[in-house]
Amino acid sequence: MAFEKIKVANPIVEMDGDEMTRVIWKLIKDKLVLPFLDLNIKYFDLGILNRDATNDRVTVESAEATLKYNVAIKCATITPDEGRVKEFNLKSMWKSPNGTIRNILNGTVFREPILCKNIPRLVPGWTKPICIGRHAFGDQYRATDAVIKGPGKLKLIFEGKEEEVQMQVFNFTGAGGVALAMYNTDESIRAFADASMATAHLKKWPLYLSTKNTILKKYDGRFKDIFQEEYETRWKAKFEAAGIWYEHRLIDDMVAYALKSEGGYVWACKNYDGDVQSDFLAQGFGSLGLMTSVLAAPDGRTIEAEAAHGTVTRHFRVHQRGGETSTNSIASIFAWSRGLAQRAKLDDNARLLDYTQKLESACIGTVESGKMTKDLALLIHGPKLARDQYLSTEEFIDVVAEDLRARLLGKSSLQIFELERFRPKAADGGDSIMTALPITNAQISIEGCRLPLAAAEILR
Repeated sequence: MAFEKIKVANPIVEMDGDEMTRVIWKLIKDKLVLPFLDLNIKYFDLGILNRDATNDRVTVESAEATLKYNVAIKCATITPDEGRVKEFNLKSMWKSPNGTIRNILNGTVFREPILCKNIPRLVPGWTKPICIGRHAFGDQYRATDAVIKGPGKLKLIFEGKEEEVQMQVFNFTGAGGVALAMYNTDESIRAFADASMATAHLKKWPLYLSTKNTILKKYDGRFKDIFQEEYETRWKAKFEAAGIWYEHRLIDDMVAYALKSEGGYVWACKNYDGDVQSDFLAQGFGSLGLMTSVLAAPDGRTIEAEAAHGTVTRHFRVHQRGGETSTNSIASIFAWSRGLAQRAKLDDNARLLDYTQKLESACIGTVESGKMTKDLALLIHGPKLARDQYLSTEEFIDVVAEDLRARLLGKSSLQIFELERFRPKAADGGDSIMTALPITNAQISIEGCRLPLAAAEILR
């Protein structure tokens, strides 16, 4: 039976990437997206060679296009180090494209595990998901650092409109060392606080902010103070009515708490902490390849969805030699589904929203039926894994494509993905946002639909 393509009224921004994820990206686009959607794509090649050729201007242009069209879907990209500069003969050691995009969008990255009931968790006590919100602006990712050669005085100078402030940082007396200056803004921290609290309130989960304000009394203290101000003036009554709470914790205490908790909360992290702890959470829930990542801008409409892992260089080397790979594409598929779900909500496109739900269900259903890539199969079968117990990169995407088509036609041949299998309860005993999400604008309610879990404005 022929499938009538779903018309998507407005464009999405596609940001292509590097190495094995670029290979996977094309497979996903050709087999899971374009056969089913009539889609206008604004394409930007963020591969390392094109970033070098354009002096990284393409990265800025892709972010600006995202602000224009509201939805971007990004492939994993290389952030060059000294070795990569030499490998690709680059003009410069270009900054992280993710960092550049995040600073332009000035948003918060929300990451959550993709849960498959047959994938064991390294932290078995995590019976509920943990949503980690990473402040995606400033700090180390926009810092100025330098190697200091020889003795001398390091100062920090602020030239204000009314006064100049000079601060003595350190007096180098020996061979030198290193120095770092970083910043953040009240406006960005306040938007981070609002997005975090809106998400926690919508999900009916408690919210924790982690900092090291005992050491960085003014820098981290500013995060703590602004969060408390926002909570007291805008959110306290709403949280109490929902039976949830907000609490600040030291980062080391929060990590210890996270490890022994059952999950079921939103964890707001500063930029670097969120970078580190999101990988910790992903691995604890089973795999770095089973994690969603959505960057939500403060306007409540604009998002950038991406895979939360790297470019899988080791597999790409095998691919270059003509060898068989078994690379997990689920996070990249979910980047497409989350981005397209946001497009559906902004456009009031119920058919597109249904497609995104069925795409995610096809992925999870494929894994839960026992068909998966090698990394996931190893978690189940261990080191004695046989070749017939996992699929290659292409085979997995082909199975997902077959089941997606069947689901869209109402004829799925795989065991139906059981949406009731993981239904965390809200504080009032009702269903959490993970499983019951009303889409007000589209005037529909889809039970079990997994959508971009970002700021509340985006989810409404």
